[in-house]
This record gives sequence, structure tokens and C-alpha cells, in this order.
Amino acid sequence: MSSESDAFDDIGPVDYLVVEYPGGRPTGEALPYLVDLVDRGLIRILDLVFVRKGEDGAVAAVDIADLARGTGVDGADLTVFEGATSGLLGREDIEEAGQAIGAGSTAAILLYENRWAAPFARALRHNGARLVAVGRIPVQDLVAALDSAEADVEAGAEAGTGS
Repeated sequence: MSSESDAFDDIGPVDYLVVEYPGGRPTGEALPYLVDLVDRGLIRILDLVFVRKGEDGAVAAVDIADLARGTGVDGADLTVFEGATSGLLGREDIEEAGQAIGAGSTAAILLYENRWAAPFARALRHNGARLVAVGRIPVQDLVAALDSAEADVEAGAEAGTGS
């Protein structure tokens, strides 16, 4: 007999991201890469929601069908994403994302499963392991840290070769 936890045994970690398009609308340039990740089985899209924040601060979800008709994303065919909803993202999530973006901006909220990590996560669960922390380092922070480390090395080298 299978338990409720067995139903989730093959699920990888689930992440979300909110991408803002300040003062404008998405170009669709990144969408083929997203489709490729799905096609290769690396991720599974659970939800994809677009939101707009008006100049007055009002936040509203934008129907993908409206974007697909060319009213919101320049030259992108979004029809492949119609129906990409698990129902996990709710109004509260949309409002929270709306608070993170600027007035007059559009954003995409993407909730996705990391299918590539499912076997690893399953093995950890079967071994009794527990996830106790998770995080992500923004690329800008990583670049700044590397620049700082490089400057420290250069400063140390100059100090060591001085008179």
C-alpha cells in the first residue's frame, strides 16, 4: 500500500521566480530557453502567471491568451504556456509579486519543479536526510564578491612586492 509521501517520491525541489520588465513588457526572447528546459525534462512548469502594476499601484493578473494575441509580449508565441497552472499560485502571491515590482511594470511569476534533481532528492529522502537550509546567490552579488576577492589578492600582491 502506498502512503501519501509515496505520491511525492518522484518530485524534485520546487522553486519560484518573479521577473520584472520595468516600464514595459516582455520581449519573449527568453521563452525559447524556457521551452527547451521543459522539453529536455530539466524542469516542469507548475504555474506561469503574468501581472501588471498600474501607475496607480493596482496589481492585476494578465491572461496569457491576451499576451499570446500580441497585446503584451513583443513577437512571442505564448500559446504553448496556456493552461500552465497548477492552482498553487493564488491572489496573495500575485499581490506579493506586485509589491516587488515598480509602477507601470509587467512581471512573470514562474513556479517550477526541478525535475533534474528529483532522483537526488528521492535518494536523500530515502536515506532519512532532511533539508535544513536552502538559498540562492544573486548573480550580481556573486560578481561583486569575486571582484572584491580579486581586488584583495591584487592589494596583497602589491603589498608583498613593495619596498
